[in-house]
Amino acid sequence: MNPWRLRLLSLLDTLGTVRAVAQAAHLSPSSVSQQLAVLETETGTQLLERTGRRVRLTSAGLILARRARAILDHMDGVEEELRGFGEEPAGLVRLGAFQSAIHTLAVPAVTRLAREHPHLDVELLELEPHESVPALRVGEADLVITTTDFGELPLGPDLDLVPLATDPIVLVVPPEHPAAGRGTVDLAACADEPWAFDMPQSYMANLALRLCRRAGFEPRVACRFSNYMLALQHVEAGLSIALLPKLAVDRRYRVATRELTTPVTRTITAAIRRAAPPRAAVRAVLDALRHPPDLPPTGHE
Repeated sequence: MNPWRLRLLSLLDTLGTVRAVAQAAHLSPSSVSQQLAVLETETGTQLLERTGRRVRLTSAGLILARRARAILDHMDGVEEELRGFGEEPAGLVRLGAFQSAIHTLAVPAVTRLAREHPHLDVELLELEPHESVPALRVGEADLVITTTDFGELPLGPDLDLVPLATDPIVLVVPPEHPAAGRGTVDLAACADEPWAFDMPQSYMANLALRLCRRAGFEPRVACRFSNYMLALQHVEAGLSIALLPKLAVDRRYRVATRELTTPVTRTITAAIRRAAPPRAAVRAVLDALRHPPDLPPTGHE
């Protein structure tokens, strides 16, 4: 069986349609259909059944699709062993991480791994929490840093979760703002402020909107940025205030941070697929994330 075609079958199980698989694999729908037909020939088994213009997996197709990820992981492990590096972690690990975890957790880990394991290559992918778990499940990432709070993520028994850190959600204001001098802030007092928000339907945009509504008001959104640095610049200029994870508040910006009267904290978690024992390379990356150097100070109190 061709590993690439197995991956297409696994994607079909996860994404549901040939068109979605084609978009994920950067192929045409007809090419995906042709490759899946070849896979049926390779296995000598009917894997797909057609109902009108749609395609769905047969019982045999479901079994193979759901074992394909474990098969592909095992093949990666065998390839690593055959490279002859013994117990030395080697090969490529694709690490997905959300924006604020990249510079505080992922980059320090990758930097240390480059010194300690020269045959290990880490490809760093920026994936927000709502993107990372689906990418992990379909094999586009081997390991992700995500969050497990606020009911945002479709977690299940197919994943192993390793807590890495906790991170409070803070109010970020210009240093001259009246709220800058207080110990904690009740969001209800900020009902009339202009707000900097993340992009619609993103993890932080959804969380900030829920917190504002819980405080009894609909936020007046002055800007939306997918980059925390742009949001911090906007706040620093006195044009808005924001709710951000504390790890996202870079100390280079002249802003003040205040924790909320009703604390909100997210748990930063590493996730890997449970289908097969992790490769030595994946274990090395996970160990580096679990034992980070001291985090740099963030924000201005």
